[in-house]
Amino acid sequence: MIDRLPRCLVLDAMGVLFAAADDVAEILIPFIRSAGGESDAHAIESVYMQASLGAIDADTFWVRVGLDPAVEDAYLSKHRLVAGAREFLASARRAGLPVWCLSNDVGRWSRRLREKLLGERLLAGAVISSDAKVRKPDRGIYEQLLVATGYRPAELLFVDDRAKNVAGAAAVGIPAIEFTGPHVYGQLRAKLFARQAEV
Repeated sequence: MIDRLPRCLVLDAMGVLFAAADDVAEILIPFIRSAGGESDAHAIESVYMQASLGAIDADTFWVRVGLDPAVEDAYLSKHRLVAGAREFLASARRAGLPVWCLSNDVGRWSRRLREKLLGERLLAGAVISSDAKVRKPDRGIYEQLLVATGYRPAELLFVDDRAKNVAGAAAVGIPAIEFTGPHVYGQLRAKLFARQAEV
């Protein structure tokens, strides 16, 4: 599972830190429909893609799907953490292992969710697609991650719930594993922190 001890751990957000693996289909589209906004899923997905690439900001997104930006708080309140995520991050902090977030998302939403559900102190930093202007699994976002963290590819371990994003990281030399459920946190804790105690 893990060949060498990483100097920095990188976690995806949706499906790894936050419970909705496909937040657009599971939360965003139903929320917009229930709030009286755009009903066409493809139209919502298209506008979301623009926002997640930084082509439009969060307020413009809400207006384009027919809602007042003031609904954002209600939308964000629908998100929940994956079981064990907070405890794992606390363990990483105690062990001195920095953890970053790498996510395809709208920057303001991602920042507010991290602040509300995690607290920024549990994460060393984040690279979000709307700020990077590129989405996983494009090579460019992983390259921006390397610049932001300051580590070499082999010094990282990336965890994502989508195989294509794991493959994207591996293509630039970043060791990566697929997140298949909350049990992975237990496996990571045993592998990473037990080994850290040995070195």
